[in-house]
Amino acid sequence: MNELPQQLVNGLLLGSMYGLVAIGYTMVYGIVQLINFAHGEIFMTGAFGALTVWLWLPGGTTMWIALPLMIIGAVLVAVAIAVGAERFAYRPLRNAPRLAPLITAIGLSLALQQAVWAWYPEAKSARTFPQISGGPFDIGSVTIQTGDIFLVVAAPISMAVLAYFVMKTRTGRGMQATAQDPDTAKLMGVNTDRIIVIAFALGAAFAAVGAVAYGLKYGEINFRMGFILGLKAFTAAVLGGIGNIYGAMIGGVVLGVAETLATAYIADIPGMDKFGSQSWADVWAFVLLILVLLFRPQGLLGERVADRA
Repeated sequence: MNELPQQLVNGLLLGSMYGLVAIGYTMVYGIVQLINFAHGEIFMTGAFGALTVWLWLPGGTTMWIALPLMIIGAVLVAVAIAVGAERFAYRPLRNAPRLAPLITAIGLSLALQQAVWAWYPEAKSARTFPQISGGPFDIGSVTIQTGDIFLVVAAPISMAVLAYFVMKTRTGRGMQATAQDPDTAKLMGVNTDRIIVIAFALGAAFAAVGAVAYGLKYGEINFRMGFILGLKAFTAAVLGGIGNIYGAMIGGVVLGVAETLATAYIADIPGMDKFGSQSWADVWAFVLLILVLLFRPQGLLGERVADRA
């Protein structure tokens, strides 16, 4: 029990990263009812975009100067790929049966993995990600690693900016109208194609921020990193209520805390020692998803997707 505060903080940090990526899933689904399974790879390309900026910077550049540039690089790469995917892969299939864009998303996911591997052949194992010097920092009985500081700052700021954008701006209200009824939104003068592109771009931008946080937290990235984390982010979106932006972040936090506590404490239960290892963390994440789908299939906060039948 003495470790509980530390484990809760670890779970909150991990869940915040899941939530940043889950926002992309839930925004796109809320507007076009598409599960973009390539979103995990967009997250991955953001990480390599940040790494590319770092490698291009002159030697001796400090992380405090490099980090803002790396974030910009990550966002630009992720947004460019997401917008390109929407324009050339998903838009032509918008009125097709739902299976077609789903298969396209899976194919795009594999293509992005192989493209990054071709650009960074050494990424087949892992590429070292630059780190912020200093730390760790002790706050009472809780220790925060240096790599987590970025996440502590970035996650709440990102959610505050998103909340303001969706609730207070004209484009944000257009997104809400399109999510509720795209046909009526068109009649009211909303450019739904533009709104959909913005949804893809915003989701990719938050995924890029999450990718930088991942690199700083774990110290390395690889071209397969988006697969499992993308699945967990999708799980977080479903937990919170698919289509619900705030639910995506809450679902991420719940998933992160549950995964961390399960990994830390299940091994202490007699006869359960082999189920508490880190390799079982992914399993417990999906066990939580199954339980939520059994007892509350609409998610913790409920779906925010209009019935368009």
